[in-house]
Amino acid sequence: MTTPTITGVTTTPLTAAMPRPWVPSAPWMHLVRVDIECSDGVTGTGFSWTPTIGAAAVRALIDTDVAGFVVGRRADARELWTDLWHHLHEAGGGGVTTIAMAGVDLALWDAAGRRASLGLADAVGRIRTSVGVYGSGVNLHYSLDELVAQAERWVETGYDAVKIKVGKPDVAEDVDRVAAVRDVIGPDRQLMIDANQRWDVPAAVAAIGALERFDLHWIEEPLRSDDTLGYLELRGSIGVPVALGENVHTIHRFRELASLGAADILQPNVVRVGGITPFLEIAALVDEADLRLAPHLLPELSGQLAMSIAQETRVERVEDADLDTLGLLAGPSPVLFDGATLTAPGAPGIGVPLVARSPR
Repeated sequence: MTTPTITGVTTTPLTAAMPRPWVPSAPWMHLVRVDIECSDGVTGTGFSWTPTIGAAAVRALIDTDVAGFVVGRRADARELWTDLWHHLHEAGGGGVTTIAMAGVDLALWDAAGRRASLGLADAVGRIRTSVGVYGSGVNLHYSLDELVAQAERWVETGYDAVKIKVGKPDVAEDVDRVAAVRDVIGPDRQLMIDANQRWDVPAAVAAIGALERFDLHWIEEPLRSDDTLGYLELRGSIGVPVALGENVHTIHRFRELASLGAADILQPNVVRVGGITPFLEIAALVDEADLRLAPHLLPELSGQLAMSIAQETRVERVEDADLDTLGLLAGPSPVLFDGATLTAPGAPGIGVPLVARSPR
């Protein structure tokens, strides 16, 4: 069967108000919807995701430098990805470039799934029917009472693992907050903490030394994600497993981190790495390196992918940040949550029916 070609690329900016903003100064979630028309009449829809900044730059790159390159080429995500990356590399190997590429890659996977009447998990090769979910919150700006209330909701939901933010100016406040959450969730649930790149090595060593008594499952992004040498130094200085990867954009960087031993858990974000095509390669690399994989956010995609990759893993769900909760879906979500379990019925394509305009 002849592979159809790409005949058109259309982008649409989408913005939604968040009921629980990432930070008070950024109360919006931004997506760039990408529709790819194919010569056989099938249209695939994907998206690029820029939670706080960069959506206009991503859209401009797709409109000015991506669309002209891909139109006329075969509508095959795996075949196209490396050629497109080489074409865009002068603008940067990752970041805006790979985020822009994700919109195209997701749209091509969506078109292929629709063409074959297969959902994403089945198109990749489903090997499990459900995956676990852990509760997560972007909550450093919450008061202690608000944080405790969130932890209580997580317990009520049935999560057996949760993650909170740390990185207050005074580590004593972090200690109080982590202690309070540990008290709420009890000794048997896993507790992860995420510093969102706020520390340098000395500050991280001191903070983790004060917090490790709370039986931490991992410390996420304690340093700037680019500071590979810092991670090597830190990992040899603490007893808590290190998680890293949500701001790592290419398989080359993931290979470097894995081979050097800079982290214990690697966390690719399916959009930031450039889409499903590179995500699957990174997942295989992590598995081969005998490291742990923890996909970052976007459970609508990462939940489906987690059903079809070798390593069993939990999926992150940030409270009130699902695409349907934000009003960004025109139809049912491709994933269903039942407490701490996610399933995917298998809607054709990637199953993310984005709205045509920003919700009011």
